[in-house]
Amino acid sequence: MAMSSSLMKIVSPCWKPPQERREDDVGSGRGGGKADGLLWYKDLGRHACGEFSMAVVQANNLLEDGSQIESGPLSLDEAAPPQGTFVGVYDGHGGPETSRYIVENLFCNLKKYATEQKGMSSDVIHKAYSATEEGFLSLVRKQWVTKPQIASVGACCLVGVICDGVLYIANVGDSRVVLGRLERGIREVTAVQMSSEHNASIESVREELRSLHPDDPQIVVLKHKVWRVKGIIQVSRSIGDAYLKNAEFNREPLLARFRLPMPFHKSILSAEPSVLTHKLCTEDQFLIFASDGLWEHLSNQEAVDIVQNSPRSGIARRLVKAALQEAAKKREMRYSDLKKIDRGIRRHFHDDITVIVLYIDANLTSKNFHHSPVLSLRGGGVSPSVPQF
Repeated sequence: MAMSSSLMKIVSPCWKPPQERREDDVGSGRGGGKADGLLWYKDLGRHACGEFSMAVVQANNLLEDGSQIESGPLSLDEAAPPQGTFVGVYDGHGGPETSRYIVENLFCNLKKYATEQKGMSSDVIHKAYSATEEGFLSLVRKQWVTKPQIASVGACCLVGVICDGVLYIANVGDSRVVLGRLERGIREVTAVQMSSEHNASIESVREELRSLHPDDPQIVVLKHKVWRVKGIIQVSRSIGDAYLKNAEFNREPLLARFRLPMPFHKSILSAEPSVLTHKLCTEDQFLIFASDGLWEHLSNQEAVDIVQNSPRSGIARRLVKAALQEAAKKREMRYSDLKKIDRGIRRHFHDDITVIVLYIDANLTSKNFHHSPVLSLRGGGVSPSVPQF
């Protein structure tokens, strides 16, 4: 597919592998990815435990989603580092700063703690999230005077790690990962949701918030038929959103629409991830990681059926297209017309959408590779070198 030189300048940094010598691991072309209008995609590549497909479509004026796949050593231990695959989907809100920060820091933090503890564990993941949160809040504090709006920027953070045959899923916010599992008795692939979501639209999340803030009758508010934390935000957990975590940022010069009328002494939002550990088995076929922009239009089983009944190459792009077709249908318009709508205006029809499909090879997941394919893909315009568009 031909691309203009100006578009290539935007796309290449998004998909740039860290080492030119590993270009064969991420596909042909300097960045290993392609673009079609507001869509960026990598149709098929290899990771330590199988194959993957990745796609990102922009709706906002600035793309707020970030994402990455890292395959190879999962620690800094040069002697015998654990090998595996790391996947991250970071759905930003209020701006792209938090998702960019997570891309640049979360995996590095995870490798640091995996080195200290000599292996992967739920505790390593918790510490990596905490360090990333603390690092971003420190950045907010440094920039507060000159850029106060950074206190209102945050991101959902969904992570998957496959190491020594074990799958770790960690999440804050409302992105989602769904497993496609083969049910041998009926020979069908069923959808199994692997992540816990933190959105005030879920009754259990509202109850959790009320129990944590028993003296605040306005901790969750139904506003325009949508449940929101303090009437402002839907997610109850995130990285960033400093204005709802530290009262020092809930004041001028922050915009009035983000400021609460009453002071608070306890963090309203949390950055503590829900972590699930799952021993992979031969029935586990693939994983679909996606920001909520996909799940707004497709059910878990619909997404799994599309993956199961379609060729591997281009499957992430196919899921994005299915979601956009549903978005167009809901507005009684044609998909071809939706594609013509420019960023910014497009946000009235759908959100930024990031999808990563990870196929699982049972013969690979149980092995501790010393020569896993070295891969680093970062999508969604999260690299600081990517122009603002």
